[in-house]
Amino acid sequence: MSLYKIGELAEKVNVSKRTIDYYTQIGLLQVEKTSTSNYRLYSDKTVQDIRFIELCKELNMSLQEIKERMEIRRYKSLSEDEQDKCIKFAKLLAAHMKNLEVEIQELKPLFEQLNKDSQAKVTQQISSQSKSLIESLSLIMK
Repeated sequence: MSLYKIGELAEKVNVSKRTIDYYTQIGLLQVEKTSTSNYRLYSDKTVQDIRFIELCKELNMSLQEIKERMEIRRYKSLSEDEQDKCIKFAKLLAAHMKNLEVEIQELKPLFEQLNKDSQAKVTQQISSQSKSLIESLSLIMK
């Protein structure tokens, strides 16, 4: 397991040190402090957490919604309250999926007007993200 100082972490995940500080202050990230130098150290899990946070932000989720999702990710077994949060998140996810469906229907006529090269570029852009989403959904739906 690797440990990173804040500057190293910021460079690795391509966010500012200020952003990392803010995420830590509001409880999205967990930090370890060294006993001798009082440096803040972040683990590989923090790298994953920041990538998850950034993905959620791309989906226009509020920091409170992201925090709730982070809490769900941290626990293996869920209390009743956490189960309620999970159900709330599932409803939110369903709403996002509904919005995506509407956006896809709006994009379809425009996509059909593109030339073959442009259609290929759009398809390639969406393809890897779609595959990842389908894999994630299939894990949930089992």
